[in-house]
Amino acid sequence: MRIYAWLVYFFLYMPIAVIVAFSFNSGRYAADFQGFSFAWYGRALANPFVTKALVNSLIVASVTAVLSVILGTTAALALERLRGKLRAVFDSLIYVAIMVPGVVIGIATLVALASVFDAVNSLMASLWPAAWGSAPRAGLGYGSIIAAHTLYTLSLVILVVRSRLVGMDHSLVEASADLYSTPFNTFRTITLPQLLPAIAAGFLLSFTFSFDDFIIAFFVAGPNTTLPIFVFSSIRRGVTPEINAIGTMILGVSLILLFTVQVLLRDKRQGNAAEAA
Repeated sequence: MRIYAWLVYFFLYMPIAVIVAFSFNSGRYAADFQGFSFAWYGRALANPFVTKALVNSLIVASVTAVLSVILGTTAALALERLRGKLRAVFDSLIYVAIMVPGVVIGIATLVALASVFDAVNSLMASLWPAAWGSAPRAGLGYGSIIAAHTLYTLSLVILVVRSRLVGMDHSLVEASADLYSTPFNTFRTITLPQLLPAIAAGFLLSFTFSFDDFIIAFFVAGPNTTLPIFVFSSIRRGVTPEINAIGTMILGVSLILLFTVQVLLRDKRQGNAAEAA
């Protein structure tokens, strides 16, 4: 079983290790290692198309993470008060949203947005004064990517925050109510500080999923190009050490964020154990 496990890990991570190793290649071909060099990293960072795609990804991921945390935290607090069959229905919908393949979410979001945009554009064209020129038209762009990613990552935040809510000491909230504290003050001084590790973990998870996503963004990006879309488009013309360098940098950022999430969740579990003790 140990040999089998090592073979599985080797099969999973060896291609990634090859990409990382050949990102330091001084040659012009991805599979021909001619020497150690950081030249392709500098070339990738100096490429205006790469930097533009990187900025787009950072904007989308940052806004997505903020919206997911705000909506997911409030939804988790509301769902925690539900009981019975209604709560079971919402729980099922949350898990289904995670299990649905990204390509299905991308196609469904594209169809829904196209229908909404057609109706909105027709309404604006009929109401827009002719003296003002052509009416503005709604279309795919930053808003559509952010909306799709927010819906995709919202369930992750809800699950992370709800797991923290389950382990909280609710007697503190009850004591605050007994001392005539307002609900907002109770949330600000008692509930929110205990939820902060879970909220931070949900923010980083949402940011990572949004930053790395290609499938959903490919359907709803419109004229905008995120970094994963740029990498996919570049690979169609051939893999170069520059692509390896971009992939390595994306991998490094993702690992750092995921490691931070693990640290926050571990601290949260340790806090739960201390509270139980």
